[in-house]
Amino acid sequence: MSVDLLPYDPSLALTERDFALSRPSEAFDPLHRPVRGDLAHIRCAGRIFVPHYAVPMPHRLLAAADLLRAGRADGEVLFSLLQGTLFNVLDMAGGWAWGQVGEDGLVGYLPMATLAAT
Repeated sequence: MSVDLLPYDPSLALTERDFALSRPSEAFDPLHRPVRGDLAHIRCAGRIFVPHYAVPMPHRLLAAADLLRAGRADGEVLFSLLQGTLFNVLDMAGGWAWGQVGEDGLVGYLPMATLAAT
């Protein structure tokens, strides 16, 4: 037995045109554009092709911390951030958060323990 969770509205039906790739993905700077091979900031949708897009979850640093290039303790330090800095989290895994400093800052990893949701 099939159950529809939402009523079907033919006026909202998607067409092939809604998903057209009209040009190659844009080139980007990985330190300033929140894009990985599997995930990107929702504002990159339509310009950069990845399997998933995420809406940022704003967090603040509880204490000063180093923004790292990789989600591991021995990752290269990109920048030292101050307590209270806004960090927009796009992914959380293994105790690490991947995201962007503010709206257009550096992109990297922080330990989840250093962050609090705002």
